[in-house]
Amino acid sequence: MPTAAQWIEGARPRTLPNAIAPVLAGTGAAAAIDGAVWWKALLALGVSISLIIGVNYANDYSDGIRGTDDERVGPLRLVGSGLASPAAVRGAAVASLTLGAVLGLILAVLSAWWLILIGAVCLAGAWFYTGGNKPYGYRGFGEIAVFVFFGLVAVLGTEFVQAGRVDWAGLALAIGVGSFSSAVLVANNLRDIPTDTESGKTTLAVKLGDTRTRTLHLALMAAPFLMTLILLVRTPWALAGLLAVPLAVRANAPVRADRGGMELIPALRDSGLAMLAWSALTAVALWLGG
Repeated sequence: MPTAAQWIEGARPRTLPNAIAPVLAGTGAAAAIDGAVWWKALLALGVSISLIIGVNYANDYSDGIRGTDDERVGPLRLVGSGLASPAAVRGAAVASLTLGAVLGLILAVLSAWWLILIGAVCLAGAWFYTGGNKPYGYRGFGEIAVFVFFGLVAVLGTEFVQAGRVDWAGLALAIGVGSFSSAVLVANNLRDIPTDTESGKTTLAVKLGDTRTRTLHLALMAAPFLMTLILLVRTPWALAGLLAVPLAVRANAPVRADRGGMELIPALRDSGLAMLAWSALTAVALWLGG
């Protein structure tokens, strides 16, 4: 059986910014229209963290039983390494997703019943990313799903459950967070192009090839700062988001330098840190200028 530390590593804590940033951004958008509710924000954070951990364990399980992780270059995978049985990792995935569903149900009951339908779609998206007979993550749709679920849905959902509505500034934040979140996956899949190609996992990076995938990462890292300029229409405080530019430049550096394999790990980490910084800075800016 894996140790507690190995279970934590298997949950992929480096991806937690993808769960935290949308809630920061959505809460900032809600605060800007005088709708922030701290305990609903905490519930939304619980949903987001539970779902991303569930996705990570589900991905570990599905890739592990397919043999995709047998020759991977990167952080620990529980099933692929043989440390945990597929049943145990699947159970961890189900437990995490169930917790997210329960917290989401509470938010839906307190906000709007139709959010239950959105939640069901999110759960299906989490499982069928690499699960099922035709996982969409194996067909090049992973980045789109991340943009939708951890960008548009997570940010606008967080704003809605607190303020009871969404606005264009929230959408700009959702696009920015979704772009950063997709960039994290792009960096991950860039690293895995050789092993994914060999195992038959056709990610977007495999389809685009090395050079165009690196260009895509740069474009996704730049997109949030375009949103910063758009948000200047709401408040000049939005310029604070530009303070995250150095982190974004650092995140893209290994990608620009044609690094591969383990040398791309800093790109994943720093893309997530840039996302957190931009989301926090922009959220506070909107709150101050609201």
